[in-house]
Amino acid sequence: MEVPCVRAPREEGEATRQRLADADLIDDEYELTVDDGSLYIPITDPDAIPAEFEVVSRTLEERETQTTPADLLGFEPSYERLGRAALLDEDDDERAREIADAIVASDLPLETVLNKASKVKGETRVRDWELLAGANTEVVHREYGCEFLLDLAEVYFSPRLATERNRVVEQVGSEARSASENASGQRPRAADEHVFDMFAGVGPFVIPIAKRGAECVGVDVNPDAIDYLRENARRNGVEDRVTAICDDVRNLVAGSSRERCECDGVREVAPEYEGWADRVVMNLPHSADEFLEAAVTVAGDNCVLHYYDIQHEDDPFGPGERAIREAAEPAYDVSVETEHVVRSYAPHELNVCLDVRLER
Repeated sequence: MEVPCVRAPREEGEATRQRLADADLIDDEYELTVDDGSLYIPITDPDAIPAEFEVVSRTLEERETQTTPADLLGFEPSYERLGRAALLDEDDDERAREIADAIVASDLPLETVLNKASKVKGETRVRDWELLAGANTEVVHREYGCEFLLDLAEVYFSPRLATERNRVVEQVGSEARSASENASGQRPRAADEHVFDMFAGVGPFVIPIAKRGAECVGVDVNPDAIDYLRENARRNGVEDRVTAICDDVRNLVAGSSRERCECDGVREVAPEYEGWADRVVMNLPHSADEFLEAAVTVAGDNCVLHYYDIQHEDDPFGPGERAIREAAEPAYDVSVETEHVVRSYAPHELNVCLDVRLER
């Protein structure tokens, strides 16, 4: 059967396989194949494969010893994998339970099955889940060499954004721009970067960025997310480079009177982070514009802003750029370095990212 694969030179095969396994992108239903000096690795999502890898179609043998949910159901069920959990989005309770039973009975390495029971809601962007199999809603997710512990019932997390997160992470310490050269004529190393994530969650941006050597601050209003961020920093050996703060970031930089999370108490830290950041991540696409004043406050003299937005396909980038310019100019020169479509969000609506440089 023709399936999408990553083709790698045989001598690079194991390293490639390990990277794809870390990102949970290997399709376990098919056998790996070696042919003409190349290793063919079956993959689950061609769109999530980093651009450095070659994706091809290849006829591969199905794993004879593996029973899949489709084998038991007679149809191919739709679900998303997160660690050892399968995430369903089924309105029919009976169908959801039938799929859950088949997943558990199959040979797939899945122990937990959850069905979406609500839309994302509230300030913390969590949703309700129905637990169909397994002990609880806590999972361990691996992504590009990092490990994340999280509870889906308590925090927001989207495995679909792994490729986008990696796109941003790989920019840390890798740009070579004359405007940001130091006295030696070289772009500062990742270890020299200060990165501020305004909506950090359990750390899917912060943790891999810290592993590249940067000093990171992650802020979130959800105390459960901050607890997991601290735990994930420990799990990945970067606790010395990650500061996790439970707060509304607008309080943090402006000292306003909005209610704060109890986990950190009242902290007046605006002087500590004003002008501190070389890079600011703003992944709150429905309302990031409301936080631009805070982003400009923490931005240093030369700062890259990763601004996420959801807009109509007729003008997906214009509203974000105008909002950034209104907040940053004339104190900063504003230049849009990348306009990137992350994914389709709804009919005629796109989830986009603008990588914008602010230079004082």
